[in-house]
Amino acid sequence: MASLAPAPETVTLRTYLHSPSALRHALLLIVGALHSLAFAPYPLPAWALPYVQIAALAFLTRHTLQAEAGRTVALNALLFGFGQFSVGLYWVTISMHQFGGMPLVMAIAALLIFALVLSLYGVLACLVAWRLMHGRIEPRATAVILGSAVWASCWTLGEWLRGTLFTGFPWLNVGYAHVEGVLAPWAPLVGVYGVAWLAAFASAAVALMLMTRNSGKDMQGSAAAGLSLLTGVAGLALSYITWSHPYGEPVLVRLVQGNIPQSEKFDPALIERGIADYMMLARVEPKQPGQEPAITVLPETVVPLLQDRVHPQVWSRWRDIARERSTTLLMGLPLHERVDGRSRYTNSTIALDADTSVDDIVNMRVALRYDKVHLVPFGEFIPTGFRWFVNMMDIPLGDFDRGTLGQAPMSLAGQRVASNICYEDVFGEEIIAGVKGDVAGGGASILVNVSNLAWFGDSWSLRQHLQISRMRALETARPMLRATNTGMTAAIDPDGSVRAVLQPHVKGVLDVEVQGRAGLTPYVQWSNLPVLLWCVLLIAVAIWPSRSKSSKVSASTGGENK
Repeated sequence: MASLAPAPETVTLRTYLHSPSALRHALLLIVGALHSLAFAPYPLPAWALPYVQIAALAFLTRHTLQAEAGRTVALNALLFGFGQFSVGLYWVTISMHQFGGMPLVMAIAALLIFALVLSLYGVLACLVAWRLMHGRIEPRATAVILGSAVWASCWTLGEWLRGTLFTGFPWLNVGYAHVEGVLAPWAPLVGVYGVAWLAAFASAAVALMLMTRNSGKDMQGSAAAGLSLLTGVAGLALSYITWSHPYGEPVLVRLVQGNIPQSEKFDPALIERGIADYMMLARVEPKQPGQEPAITVLPETVVPLLQDRVHPQVWSRWRDIARERSTTLLMGLPLHERVDGRSRYTNSTIALDADTSVDDIVNMRVALRYDKVHLVPFGEFIPTGFRWFVNMMDIPLGDFDRGTLGQAPMSLAGQRVASNICYEDVFGEEIIAGVKGDVAGGGASILVNVSNLAWFGDSWSLRQHLQISRMRALETARPMLRATNTGMTAAIDPDGSVRAVLQPHVKGVLDVEVQGRAGLTPYVQWSNLPVLLWCVLLIAVAIWPSRSKSSKVSASTGGENK
């Protein structure tokens, strides 16, 4: 006998495009892309970034907590993350295609795959939060506050995993949208992940307030929003606390930006001209006679050749500049040395002055040097199994050796200067290693980042990286100096404000007076441990009632069966 049950409706592309799901999916992609604009000024103004970030994440929070199935949660989070990362990191295609020589289609495909992979951390966070909170959202003040805290904890742990696993990629961590605003003063206490927790809590508070507004208990549903506003008020109060104190005398520093196009930087026919440009900028007369910079900082790979492949006369000219300007040159370059019978290559910074021996430079016996520890996958080392991918590009200076952990800051001009190179200042938990122990115990009084972002053209990456450096200054209460090839070359004060900055993609020098600082912030002392423990504790609190309830149900069922 034939079945009389209606046949299931076939979902076609046409019916999908006219369904509410299509609109929701499109909005998640769009809002995710809008979220990516919150991590650096332009096109949005700086004051708007925190609000856009919180509002965009609140959109995802609401769709997560209102979902009826885990697969809906996963798809929503994947679309939001895909919109965020494919737009916010579009600039990686510039390095792969324009400068790496990868076919454009392949470069775009690599970006989209990368965006999908990064989105999985958000998917995991949303699924865990949904599993803990589904069906348990009540318009009671305690429930709303706990729900917001659980969401913030899940999201923050997802951010931490993204910044840790597989060498980590914490770019576009939501905390970086709050370098300015009421949450910024929390950074010296809890770091970028703590700021991310506060931002995610605010997003959940907004979402839950909207979800409970028709419950008849609007005031209780607004409890988390009120608590979030209190954290903002507390942030304003924290901004009056000075976490460090002056160390030594102020020092005049010159930051050099040569604006050498990436297409020319490693061209054998043009390398000499690029070095000559930097020499010219380093020896520029100061604006005021007698105001010679004590330290001159030059970008990453300012000499784009291994030091023992550079003619000794070139090093003599650099030493002459140090003598003429009465300065110490702090420069980035690749180094080669023999260690235990094998060649070792590092991406490094060295300091040289008028008394530095050319022979010591060539044979790498310079006392003041820093070797990069956190290398960039595919650019500076090749992950296992990805040699084929790197072979599709023509990128020089790959496969470096890692520097050793715990390298001492350099003693320069009465200050202790800790270098970090390009991508390294994305990892706050690693930057604080150069500050721990305070100045008297060998820690740094000034942080210096040297970078070459010419790989990414005139893109958002330059401004995003400046925001990241500002967060490092906030966390450590140290001045952060940035010398870059194409931008953004800047001097950042210990409170995260930009004292002076050069426009990107211009040649120039920035002479600034810098006051070193001493003293340890709570974040420098404790790193991410308090925030991670707080997140785990809140998730455990959310899990406990569910387990307790399940145990009671099981016991009751067992008793009836008997």
